[in-house]
Amino acid sequence: MAQSIDTLVIVGVTGDLSSRLLLPALGQLLTREKKRRLRLIGVGAEDWDDAKLSQILKTSFETSSAKGAAVTDLVKHATYMRADVTDLDDVQRVIDGITGTPAIYFALPPAITAACCALLEKTGLPDGTVLALEKPFGTDEKSAHALNEQLARLVPENRIFRVDHFLGKSTVLNVLGLRFANRVFEPLWNREHIEKIDIVFDEQLGLEGRARYYDHAGAMVDMIQSHLLQTLAFVTMEPPASLDEDDLRTAKAAALRATRVFGGDPAASSRRARYTAGKIGRRSLPAYKDEDGVDPSRHTETLAELTVEVRNWRWSGVPMTLRSGKALADKRSEIVITFRDAPEIPTGFHGKRPANVLRLGLGPDRMDLSVNVNGPGDPLALDPAVFTSEFGEGQLLAYGEVLSGVLDADPLLSIRGDAAEECWRIVDSVLKAWKDDVVPLQSYPAGSKGPATWAPLG
Repeated sequence: MAQSIDTLVIVGVTGDLSSRLLLPALGQLLTREKKRRLRLIGVGAEDWDDAKLSQILKTSFETSSAKGAAVTDLVKHATYMRADVTDLDDVQRVIDGITGTPAIYFALPPAITAACCALLEKTGLPDGTVLALEKPFGTDEKSAHALNEQLARLVPENRIFRVDHFLGKSTVLNVLGLRFANRVFEPLWNREHIEKIDIVFDEQLGLEGRARYYDHAGAMVDMIQSHLLQTLAFVTMEPPASLDEDDLRTAKAAALRATRVFGGDPAASSRRARYTAGKIGRRSLPAYKDEDGVDPSRHTETLAELTVEVRNWRWSGVPMTLRSGKALADKRSEIVITFRDAPEIPTGFHGKRPANVLRLGLGPDRMDLSVNVNGPGDPLALDPAVFTSEFGEGQLLAYGEVLSGVLDADPLLSIRGDAAEECWRIVDSVLKAWKDDVVPLQSYPAGSKGPATWAPLG
């Protein structure tokens, strides 16, 4: 039986990720789970002390209305360790200061995380340790494989959490419940009945001061290589035997292994663009290349599209387009399933007859199904109608669900090592084509729908 986690070590506790996302989510989790008792050790390079950490905890917890005995206990006993986690002596000091069974959460850039993990091979880890890492997991398939080998030397795979906060537990279960609990959908969930699938995550936000990370990643690595390919796997996977983490993650990995760039042509199946100056509502945004911290010579894209296919009996030949971008006119986060037209309708019907479309909104989670029905008045006239249903909301913030899995050593929502490698394999040829300028970097004004020449999705 897995050992219970009673100590959370946040490495990089002084950073923005910790104060803005991790700590508020931790407070919310402890508010709901009143009986959980947890010791927090914060590790950072800043000149903090225990009192400073307690102050940051209280401020962060206020944003999620955290309260109760578990919250109070954590704040009271939280400790801070100043350390350079790329220094062996400092890392050894951190490990020596851990009591109980820890979860070590690396709220750090991936390169620093990898350097620290190399040192952990020398210091060793307490029995039962869980490791949690933020994306990206490597920079290509080869480096992702090397990282996986390094992590495997530290702890077993089921105690490695590669964090993807984009898909919360409720969203995953909503997609799977809709597919596998409804006979009306699952028999149609294949190439015979579905024409195409689009997964879109458009943001109105611009760079928002994230140049240090984003200018090296771009839309492809930041969103498509990770979040959207994981979403696609849930949409296209075969029915798992159960919702056990091994069954579910095995089914997801199988879908990713079958995924290829559409037609095997990375140039024809991908597009990229970067925003120029413009307005979104009342906000004026500078051109991306003029944002603070941006190196224009990198040619970093802020909008990307990639069309893939899942080459198996269920999906072969169906184009699946993943799109994500910043500084766009509309905020949009959804999965769009477009069904094939009915092969024939009786002579006499007339009017609009668009394709049936199923839209699955991602935050808030909802379903819209468009169908063709007889309109009022003329019984021969067809008109589109939309049936809508709201899905149940998650009980926790996205990072609350992440931390719940980490602290319970339940890797259901964690990305397994082989899946992380497959995601890089899928996009590596595209990134090379972009680096070689085979695919032109187009432009679009901030606040627009994207380049005028791009056909809209879904």
